[in-house]
Amino acid sequence: MGLISTVVGAVGSIAGGALNAGLGAAGNVLANQWKEFIYCDSIPDDTLMVKGRKQVSGKSSNTKGEDNVITNGSGIVVNDGQCMIIVENGKVVEVCAEPGKFTYDTSLAPSIFAGSFGQSLIDSFKMLGQQFTYGGQAGNDQRVYYFNTKVIMGNKYGTPAPVPFRLVDSKIFLDLDITIRLNAIYSYRLVDPLLFYTKIAGNVNDTFKAADIEQQLKSEISGKLNTALGKLSAMEIRYNELPLHTEEMSEALKEQLHQKWVVEKGIELVSFDVNSANTTEENEKLIRDAQAEARYQHAGLGAAALTAAQAQALKDAAKNPNGAANAMFGVGMIGGGMNGGIGNTINALYAQAGQEQAAAQQVAAQQQAAAAAANMWKCECGKDNDGNFCTACGKPKPAPAGVWKCECGAENTGNFCPKCGKPKPEVPASTTWVCACGAENDGNFCTKCGKPRP
Repeated sequence: MGLISTVVGAVGSIAGGALNAGLGAAGNVLANQWKEFIYCDSIPDDTLMVKGRKQVSGKSSNTKGEDNVITNGSGIVVNDGQCMIIVENGKVVEVCAEPGKFTYDTSLAPSIFAGSFGQSLIDSFKMLGQQFTYGGQAGNDQRVYYFNTKVIMGNKYGTPAPVPFRLVDSKIFLDLDITIRLNAIYSYRLVDPLLFYTKIAGNVNDTFKAADIEQQLKSEISGKLNTALGKLSAMEIRYNELPLHTEEMSEALKEQLHQKWVVEKGIELVSFDVNSANTTEENEKLIRDAQAEARYQHAGLGAAALTAAQAQALKDAAKNPNGAANAMFGVGMIGGGMNGGIGNTINALYAQAGQEQAAAQQVAAQQQAAAAAANMWKCECGKDNDGNFCTACGKPKPAPAGVWKCECGAENTGNFCPKCGKPKPEVPASTTWVCACGAENDGNFCTKCGKPRP
């Protein structure tokens, strides 16, 4: 008797559970017959991805539909600056980045309000049977995610530790390795939301904030910053001039981050603006000393510096009340001893500076003479001129053979313009013809006798 009671109880429990599952499945399927209207409000600047929500108001009859079921024929709105994807059972099946209304079309969640009524009713009963086997719950998971495709601005960056920077100035033969600290602001944007979802945000249920990836992005910037700075160093841009070269800095860093950001995450660096770049006091003193020493590469400046030093030494010696004679004697030894000492050195430097100046003047004179000779032309009257008109008869300077004027305004003799690179325009074939009467014409009739062009 006890066995019979146990069996009856078990059957009753199963029957009760099946009845509840059947009622739950029927309720869910009926609730999911309504089409949804899925919309995403303006995405905040600090948010990269957010899950779409069904719009349910107090007047709506669709209040019991399951959250992760999208009925066939539902409307999904995409706004400017947004990209939408639909995920079915963990797989991306739709992507839309154009503003407007997107109509969802699938057979996973049929509705009697979409398509043929008879076929939709049959599909809905199939859905009822499927949900019954899952204990009254939906057997599919469908979600809508929206991505912020606007530029994410105002992200602060500071070097966590001093970074190496090579300071180069070929004009003064300066080549120093120093360390600097940067303070900057960078911006980025999502260029491949599908890649970003599958690689980064696929396991996020509701919202993915910019802060969730901020530390990773900053770490990767730090890893590529040295190489980017090396490119600017090769351009002989000094560390304190980095705020003036935003475009060059952004392009150099963008190139270095392409693999880590664009290829692996679907993110692109838009700009990297350096607010300030500083180094240590020791490095600043080292740079100032190197710049001061570079002045002496010019012979005249070196001679002047030695002359000033000698004059200062004489003044200091004259101020010495004890042993002034000895001090003056010492100065005299420095200036006149050792075959002239500093005096001979100063004279040699001034002589070298004079030679350099004379050589520079000679080169400039030769260049002017060559330019003048190149501009000389002989007029028909026999007069030599270097201007655009003959000083004897006033005739204009004849144009050189083969000269053509480019669209940019430059006059050229070659096949390409050296200023803008455009090719020499082709000369059109001659359209003139000679009539039987001897007149030369370019129209279809002779202007002298009226005969038509042969």
